Amino acid sequence: MQLTYYGHSCFSVTIKGKKILFDPFITYNELAKNIDVNSIEADYIFISHGHADHIADALPIARRTNATIIASFEVHEWVNKQGYTQTHPMNTGGKWQFDFGTVKCVVAQHSSGLPDGSYGGNPMGFVFTTEEGNFYYSGDTALTMDMQLIPLWAKLDFSVLPIGDNFTMDITDAVKAAEFVQCNKIIGVHYNTFGFIKINTAAAQKTFERAAKTLLLPAIGETINI
Repeated sequence: MQLTYYGHSCFSVTIKGKKILFDPFITYNELAKNIDVNSIEADYIFISHGHADHIADALPIARRTNATIIASFEVHEWVNKQGYTQTHPMNTGGKWQFDFGTVKCVVAQHSSGLPDGSYGGNPMGFVFTTEEGNFYYSGDTALTMDMQLIPLWAKLDFSVLPIGDNFTMDITDAVKAAEFVQCNKIIGVHYNTFGFIKINTAAAQKTFERAAKTLLLPAIGETINI
């Protein structure tokens, strides 16, 4: 499976020919200024929660590509009110069989206000089970004991976890999260975008190495094979 990183918590994977984009925040990310947002393709857009730094580019991309937006019921309703109705609402604990594989929504410990200040429902993470590989995207979250449930649902090939601290887990908690979900290959996100979440990336990778795990930090715009 290939993963392309677009900065902050935005990345995409392609599964069974379907382009799947997560938490699009590119236009307003100074670090992603070299990314042409109008060149990004998507069949599906998964939104973990309603904060602007995870949803800002969702509607423009969806309208251009005719992508299906998958999000909590409240985010789905908000998107519908913006005039875009190709959505699929989900909620924590539920799963759905899509044409590329199965997605289960899981607990994320965070908050979820929408850009206009309205209620964004519960934040979520996603567990993907597919013929081409299984992975977990936690969304923005603290370390939670609920992560220990994830191996009951999937044997993971990789996980995508926030590592920036202040608003989410830090490096130490991300290592523990990797232990909880029984996954040794982690893609780090939600770091260095702005002052509150700047980290020492070399030190972060060494922390993972000491735990016999791999922390991958692709450059913005880079595509990696996982």
